[in-house]
Amino acid sequence: MAIIGNLIKGVINLKGTLESDPNPVEEQKSVLSDLLKKAKDTEFGKHYQFKNILASDNIQTTFSTSIPYHDYSKMNTDWWNRLHNGESNITWPGDLGYFALSSGTTGKKSKRIPVTDDMIEVIRQAGIKQVFALKNFDLPADFFEKEIMMLGSSTDLNENDQFLEGEISGISASNIPSWFNGYYKPGEEIAKIDDWDKRVQRIAERAKDWDIGALSGIPSWIELMLEKVIEHHNLDNIHQIWPNLQVFTSGGVAFGPYKKSFEALMGKPVTIIDTYLASEGFIAFQQRPETSSMKLITDNGIYFEFVPFKPEYINQDGSIVADAPAITLADVKPNQDYILIISTVSGAWRYLIGDTIEFTDIENAEIKITGRTKFFLNTVGSQLSVNKLDKAVQFLEEELNLKIPEYTLSAKRYDDDFYHSWYLACDKLNIDSKILAEKLDKHLSDANKNYKVARSKALKGVKVQIVSSDVFYEWSGANKKKGGQVKMERVMGEEKFEEWEQFVNNYS
Repeated sequence: MAIIGNLIKGVINLKGTLESDPNPVEEQKSVLSDLLKKAKDTEFGKHYQFKNILASDNIQTTFSTSIPYHDYSKMNTDWWNRLHNGESNITWPGDLGYFALSSGTTGKKSKRIPVTDDMIEVIRQAGIKQVFALKNFDLPADFFEKEIMMLGSSTDLNENDQFLEGEISGISASNIPSWFNGYYKPGEEIAKIDDWDKRVQRIAERAKDWDIGALSGIPSWIELMLEKVIEHHNLDNIHQIWPNLQVFTSGGVAFGPYKKSFEALMGKPVTIIDTYLASEGFIAFQQRPETSSMKLITDNGIYFEFVPFKPEYINQDGSIVADAPAITLADVKPNQDYILIISTVSGAWRYLIGDTIEFTDIENAEIKITGRTKFFLNTVGSQLSVNKLDKAVQFLEEELNLKIPEYTLSAKRYDDDFYHSWYLACDKLNIDSKILAEKLDKHLSDANKNYKVARSKALKGVKVQIVSSDVFYEWSGANKKKGGQVKMERVMGEEKFEEWEQFVNNYS
């Protein structure tokens, strides 16, 4: 009998029955007030007169009209660069211990995003909230006695002057509470290995020693790790070595494109729980099984604003125009793409995180990530978000019984005509790419009005090339770093796409 598991499950269920129904709109008002009060005497708070904002009749409106939008470049140039030089009390009170290095999905150079002690606590509290939400998933008691494989970036953080630097998953894992150490795998020794391939090899070698009940990480890198374990032990599926694996907590990207290839590694069904942990904070998690949408964490140190995702509000570099209208949680509408703007306990203010989301349930403040502002493919008016591209790839998988875990594309000129040029990582390398191109083109035309209009004008068609998954993973390794928070660019600009095609040709 799972005595400890029953006790843990009982506590989780009891806490759920004692909690009152939340009011996300009111929680957000309270969060903004708390942020402004705590930061009013910082250099940023004095410059933008937080005290006057707090004294206004409508704090949310005054806040949005008093402070401009900040992308990373503006925030870093105007304010955070002073933190790098050892100054304190700039955008958030107190000294700073960490910078999160975010290579994200765009560019080679890492961003250095401040991570305050308050943010570490906020991430910890968000993790606790997610654990308590497990009561909704009806997991057996013995699940709560199993070990959890958290596959993030290395916890061996770099020392840079008085700061420690690393990806947010590595910073978070290096700050896990002591009581969790017994559950956490691969453990401190292996987690500190910086080289991704060596770390995964050690995991494969030790896999038989662990009783893993849950996995946590970005789907593409989790899949690679599972494939290595399966190969190392000559298995048919991962459940032959981890028979009690029941949950995968997916984070960072939409799970849909990876669903088919992930399930192929399983011996039985696994519960998928989506999370949204970014370098700037823990933003949302899936709180109930009847939907794959995630609940915004509206009471925990992050204030949200939303800009309608329309071409007229987006600059060529993915930033937003200065006068783009922002709305609060009280005014959002379902099934409309929004650019996410956050203000946080790490001193990010009206910060463009780079993601787009849509609300699927207003009352529960539940969202889906729909893409990146820089990955909005609007050449010749096609207006395709990553969410629409993901759905097209999933259509191909179902229509032709394929597994396509990775893809990228760009609008490319061939002679005088524009085409959408796709690269697909496909398990059937000998499939006719012309068939894929025709089916992609038809599906996108049938499903998206703007794309269909573009196809009748300047967009001449679709071209597809098939490559192995290894090409995508090695591209990430060559341009950024394998593992951790690194995600593949779904849409590339012209210059980056030229680099990509040269890489593919050299790799072949």
